[in-house]
Amino acid sequence: MCGLAGEIRFDGRAVDPGAIARMNDRQSARGPDGQGLLVFDRLGVGHRRLKIMDLSDAAQQPMVDPMLGLGVVFNGAIYNHHELREDLVARGYKFHSSGDTEVLIKAYHAWGPGFVRRLQGMFAFAIWERDSGKVLLGRDRLGIKPLYLAPVPGGLRFASTLPALLAAGDVDSGIDAIGLHHYLSLHAIVPPPHTLLRGVRKLAPGTLLHVEPDGQQREERYWSLSFERDATDEQRSFEDWQELLLDSLRTAVKRRLVADVPVGALLSGGVDSSLIVGLMAEQGVRDLRTYNVGFEDVGGEIGNEFQYADIVASHFGTAHERLFVPEAELLDRLPAAIEAMSEPMVSHDCIGFYLLSEAVARHSKVVQSGQGADEVFGGYHWYPKLAGSQRVVDDYATAFLDRDQTEMRGVLQDPWLGEDHTRAFISERLHAPGARDPVDQALRLDTTVMLVDDPVKRVDNMTMAFGLEARVPFLDHELVELAARIPARHKLADGGKGVLKAVARRIVPREVIDRPKGYFPVPALKHLQGRVLEMVKDALHSRAARERGLFREGYVKTLLAAPGEHITPLRGSKLWQLGLLELWLQTHLR
Repeated sequence: MCGLAGEIRFDGRAVDPGAIARMNDRQSARGPDGQGLLVFDRLGVGHRRLKIMDLSDAAQQPMVDPMLGLGVVFNGAIYNHHELREDLVARGYKFHSSGDTEVLIKAYHAWGPGFVRRLQGMFAFAIWERDSGKVLLGRDRLGIKPLYLAPVPGGLRFASTLPALLAAGDVDSGIDAIGLHHYLSLHAIVPPPHTLLRGVRKLAPGTLLHVEPDGQQREERYWSLSFERDATDEQRSFEDWQELLLDSLRTAVKRRLVADVPVGALLSGGVDSSLIVGLMAEQGVRDLRTYNVGFEDVGGEIGNEFQYADIVASHFGTAHERLFVPEAELLDRLPAAIEAMSEPMVSHDCIGFYLLSEAVARHSKVVQSGQGADEVFGGYHWYPKLAGSQRVVDDYATAFLDRDQTEMRGVLQDPWLGEDHTRAFISERLHAPGARDPVDQALRLDTTVMLVDDPVKRVDNMTMAFGLEARVPFLDHELVELAARIPARHKLADGGKGVLKAVARRIVPREVIDRPKGYFPVPALKHLQGRVLEMVKDALHSRAARERGLFREGYVKTLLAAPGEHITPLRGSKLWQLGLLELWLQTHLR
């Protein structure tokens, strides 16, 4: 787990070493254990290292193999690198390090770009060929690791974070109208290739970008998620699916224990994280450390799930740490959390994850986390509403979209409105081949898009702000492929995630499972009050906001007059969306 950066020139000019150094410095939190820069005439790369596998300097990056004429910078973790190494050694390759980075170089040489299909893990990388001048950029199947791109005159830059590209300079920081439409409609999610800035793009999950020396670029999609199932899958019993799922979950958790440092766990007290902890304990993890965060109660809402996390920690004998965040501290640290965001994320969980990560990083460098189970196994409230739907786009939009096009006309000033880009996007994704059942169509969209650019991105940004590696077993691609084969009726059972809950009852105490789903209110963000409301007002009334001219003045006044009355279908504050966007822009474009 690290941060990578680079620049490729196509015009014969030399790369700018200063730009690469600035990108590297901006990502220092992602890799506090070491750094490296490597500059040739037309290619320069930088790397910040977090030592997780092979703690020696033999695994430092950028890594070059002069015999093979290849080099790599890499962010992530390859869990099957030991098995791949054995295969490569049998083919005659020699290794000088024991980590996963060198495996990528040899695997590319042995199998070409298709080597990515052999990888189990989370990754973003750049591999270059010394003699041909070709560069290959790649991102893991489910987008757990980010990779941002910035075309510049005569070249291309890339980095693990968007702010790093801004630090390099020469980026068009104007607003991307399609990205803005997605942000305001799709619950602050901006799917690839767009970001909120015209000059920055992001590589889609499961995709390779082939870059030729003359600047020609070709994307290759090497993985996609299919919900097609055969007659055996349809007829398999609920109990048989449980057995297959439990085996796959055990494998996913075991894979994510591969490290040269201890692996802990984030334990919210919900079903998903509790099951992960139970399976880690089952694997015999010694001195397992677990962590939980909670907030102040407000308006009758309990702000933590300490009691359930305590039950799980006690049951499995973990070394458990609670982090209680008073509202005053939360608000004090909000600007720092916004600074850590590669893109604005409206979820209340962001600030909680930010503060939890800071505390966890004092004791652990790697944790497993429960993100992804709701999208993969059908845990959200809109999935049952889609069962048998004859109007899947309309029904999904009603449940998920924050604003329809009619409302958008009242939100955005004329230059920014355009077409209904977001509805067109979800229609295209829902109706793509590979999923026929409406619930399957929604699960595929949420797993491959919404999950990537909301909870997964949130976890990456907030944990890496403190050099903490988070691993997500529910996004093991083989587990996700298995889950896609499970008929929707088994996922919708028991109020959602039925088959997963059935498996969890074999592992964790039942009182953690058979209870209402928890939700952490962050009062000042949910209701927009006090200091946060003042921050939002100041941002939206600032000179920078007026000059940007995104929002209609009347709409902003309406939201400010009654912040608590304008709520999205997913219980988010419409005012916070606008305010966070402007706060993020002012933070990163200053």
